[in-house]
Amino acid sequence: KLVANELSSYKQLPLNVFQIQTKFRDEIRPRFGVMRGREFLMKDAYTFHLEKECLEKTYQKMFDAYCRIFDRLGLDYRPVIADTGSIGGDTSHEFHVLADSGEDDIAFSDASDFAANVEKAEALAPSGERPAPTQEIQKVELKLERLIKTTETELNTSVKTVLVLGSVAEDEPEKLVALVLRGDHELNEVKAENLPSVAAPLTLATEEQISALVNCHSTSLGPKDLPIEVIVDRSAAHLSDFACGANENNRSFTGVNWQRDCNDITVADIRNVVEGDPSPCGQGNIIIKRGIEVGHIFQLGQKYAEAMNCAVLNEGGKNQTLTMGCYGIGVSRIVAAAIEQNHDKYGIKWPKAIAPFQVAVVPMNMAKSARVKETAEALYEQLQHQGVEVIFDDRKERPGVMFADHELMGTPLLLIVGERNLDEKKVELKNRITGEKSLIAIDDVNALFSK
Repeated sequence: KLVANELSSYKQLPLNVFQIQTKFRDEIRPRFGVMRGREFLMKDAYTFHLEKECLEKTYQKMFDAYCRIFDRLGLDYRPVIADTGSIGGDTSHEFHVLADSGEDDIAFSDASDFAANVEKAEALAPSGERPAPTQEIQKVELKLERLIKTTETELNTSVKTVLVLGSVAEDEPEKLVALVLRGDHELNEVKAENLPSVAAPLTLATEEQISALVNCHSTSLGPKDLPIEVIVDRSAAHLSDFACGANENNRSFTGVNWQRDCNDITVADIRNVVEGDPSPCGQGNIIIKRGIEVGHIFQLGQKYAEAMNCAVLNEGGKNQTLTMGCYGIGVSRIVAAAIEQNHDKYGIKWPKAIAPFQVAVVPMNMAKSARVKETAEALYEQLQHQGVEVIFDDRKERPGVMFADHELMGTPLLLIVGERNLDEKKVELKNRITGEKSLIAIDDVNALFSK
């Protein structure tokens, strides 16, 4: 609304407005420590354009800028294709730092740059023709789950059926839609929600609704003779001679085949990809890792501009609704993600770009050696004068305590000033990230941090 009141002409475009501000998350109990605290720091930006082409150019610039930021921070990350979700828009990318403690599953190719959130990654149809039927359909006195456990029937040669609420107009009666997957696959709720005939948010049918439709429990459902729309996942649609529920309690079918036994179906991609699936890009296979989302960008289009009557006069003097993009980075979450990705049993291993201090000057028994004290103070002053972020550990602690504290804090480099090495005019340099130790001449210390 602020921008709608401030802009009046195409000559004021494109416009980029941003803020770096504290935000609050309304959750009863924080989760994942500092990674998802109630209070966090966020960078938000919004861009306004007259044409979609201009938005796309700015979006690419933001994408590249975010990559440069995470590159400079030294993080192992992936920009991934993402679902726009409730925010809406045409295109969206998330930026994920890879870590075992991540909240999201990221699918990426082992042979290309393709990467996508699992909820967005396309599951390709199996290659080749569907095998020809070799069995006749038979009904057995076993629930599908029991059939799989007690016979040679495999999960990947069976199908499971889930009923969900269908999409209807306000004055239309409620309807159900059947979603059918191979037994070893999981339903992708985002893909299902995006189907035109499925209601959003995705809502499972209740046992009462199922019983009213086919008079059986949900565990006995199957696609044969269902009196509703049936949408079958690509992998399930490739099966022949498969097992499924018989729509009768504690009964199943074996030897079922599409077209012959279930011919009124729609085929769609509705499952989660799994490791080993062919990559949607056509190169390599899918690998899945956990990721921590640290950034998200959207091409919003005109959704919010239309709602807020945000328009300007174009070159022809006519009112034209603006096209928008939005871009966010979780500043405090980057810190948490960096810790998750860079630590060992002793503590943090800060990447240099975000370490609180680049180096610590650590004198050994400074209270007992005037020369150690003098050298340590001189190094500290020199590095400060050079503009290096340096901390001087002048505590009266044992060396072991001092080293342990700096390992815990994750200071990238330690300059250890000891009486013995001063005889050779040297100090010890310890690299927290690699663990390497070396002796360097005091006169060469400044050169370590020369830009």
